[in-house]
Amino acid sequence: MGSPKTATDRLAVFIATSGGAGFVPKAPGTAGSLVGVGLYLAIAMAGMGAYLPHAIILILLAGTLAANRVETFWGHDSQRIVIDEVIGQMIAFSLAGATQLSWSLIFAGFALFRLFDIVKPFPLRQLERLPGGAGVIADDVGAGLYALAGLTALQHFLSI
Repeated sequence: MGSPKTATDRLAVFIATSGGAGFVPKAPGTAGSLVGVGLYLAIAMAGMGAYLPHAIILILLAGTLAANRVETFWGHDSQRIVIDEVIGQMIAFSLAGATQLSWSLIFAGFALFRLFDIVKPFPLRQLERLPGGAGVIADDVGAGLYALAGLTALQHFLSI
């Protein structure tokens, strides 16, 4: 294990830690999720909700590459790598619709994603074991999809 030496290494650290959120001493995963909520809100409030899938794909690609590189310094799925939480959290909101912003929707999406990210129901734990950046990201993509399903059900049945 080494430490970041090149400009590319430092860029990978910046991306993987979501601008430094991964260095929060307590609950860095929650900090990363809050970055994801913030990005969702920024996109939605700017009236650019149609571009949310594009942002998710871009962050997914950059995050996977960054996590892969940063693993060489910190090991597989280090707590400091929180770009996966950003991606998962944004996926949770991906079908919520930019016009349906409510604090209850935001809280429910955040809580559902954190629940699934922590509990890791089948097959998320197995996805986490994939090698490299794909293993770092895959379980949080799955948690985001579970949270999306739960949030969609809540919207449908409870009209939140």
